[in-house]
Amino acid sequence: MPPIDALSQDVWITGVGAYCPLGRDAESSMDRALTGDSAIGPAPAEVCQWMPHSLAALAPDLLDKTDRQAQSLDRATQLALVACDEAISRSGLLDQKADVDRDRIGVYGGIGFGGAQTVDALYTRFHEACLAQEKTGRNPTIMHPLSVPRMMANAPVAAVSMKHGLRGHGFTYSVACASSAIALGEAMRAIRHGWLDAAVVFGTEAMINPGAYMAWNALRVLAKGGQEQSAHGCRPFDRNRQGFVLGEGAACLVLERADLAQQRSAPVLAALCGYGATSDATHLTAPSQEGQERAMRHALADAGLQPSDIGYINAHGTATDAGDVIEARSIRAVFGVHADQLPVSSTKGTHGHLIGAAGALEMVLAVLALQRGQLPPTAGLADPDPDCPLRHVLNGPLKDPALRAVLSNSFAFGGSNACLIAKRIELEGR
Repeated sequence: MPPIDALSQDVWITGVGAYCPLGRDAESSMDRALTGDSAIGPAPAEVCQWMPHSLAALAPDLLDKTDRQAQSLDRATQLALVACDEAISRSGLLDQKADVDRDRIGVYGGIGFGGAQTVDALYTRFHEACLAQEKTGRNPTIMHPLSVPRMMANAPVAAVSMKHGLRGHGFTYSVACASSAIALGEAMRAIRHGWLDAAVVFGTEAMINPGAYMAWNALRVLAKGGQEQSAHGCRPFDRNRQGFVLGEGAACLVLERADLAQQRSAPVLAALCGYGATSDATHLTAPSQEGQERAMRHALADAGLQPSDIGYINAHGTATDAGDVIEARSIRAVFGVHADQLPVSSTKGTHGHLIGAAGALEMVLAVLALQRGQLPPTAGLADPDPDCPLRHVLNGPLKDPALRAVLSNSFAFGGSNACLIAKRIELEGR
């Protein structure tokens, strides 16, 4: 379907949802993030059996949140369905009185490793069946007929589209840690340029299993710790940081054309107004300061804002040695003297690193910070690294009722960088 017109459209965020280590919904997740209460703990026994002292940030059990049909899907798809249900419900986008055209509502998803739980279970079953073949006589190559639909990367987007009858664009972005930030930026562009009226945009990830941990462990980027210190195993920007902690979960934001949202008196949380995406083209895993700087500058230019307009940065902040230093340098290079008074925090200290879902969850938390005028701290940050000279949010929430614009960074292996900016919307008569 062609665009309705060639004029740029303002894009508003009208609903958010989350199902993650911090909580079963967006608001309770934000409540916990503000206290700095970490959801990090020991990894499941099947992981620690092979890699002792491994840490994880687990989402709550889903049995009471999914219907019987959804329970047959991969965990990443289940998490996405729950987060999207909340965001859609909060937005009122699909209420009967909304009278929207579902042909013009898209679903955009971000995921790093599609169907990771299904894939791990498939190879585990194959291995066990091979070992037992002499006793059982069963063919080890016979697998569940829906294995591929469960593990394909676009399975969550397909499930959300089908559940809600959304027939606009259905796109999946798999760009490692920048996946769902890019999904948000590209959905914003589609609405701006008239290809869509609205979009349900989410990130989801579920790879807490032995296979995934072995792969990440080989990169030497995972934090480890005894059970007594597990809650603070991830310490972004701390002098004693030792790496990140894998988390699982999903988060969703509903984006709409501003005029559509106004017509139906939608609950507006913020405007998504800036998006910058760049490629380093330098190294597969090492971060690039130049690439990060360009992404932040592009986002500011896209939003029509100056560095001094940004009042809070939700940093990528993974607690790796090189990553935190490079991000701190890139922030200081872009924001100059404003960096001395610009609050920065990484919420990964509370919810871990959700890889493909990280950008969406951190944007949800940044938007709620904007709405509440309260900034979440970096949990576990006790001794700031002098090589990361930023205005860190420490020891609880920082109140800023005058907050007007926030930036969220997502930087990925492969050299992909994505930055998003949201700003407050003041509506007369509301």
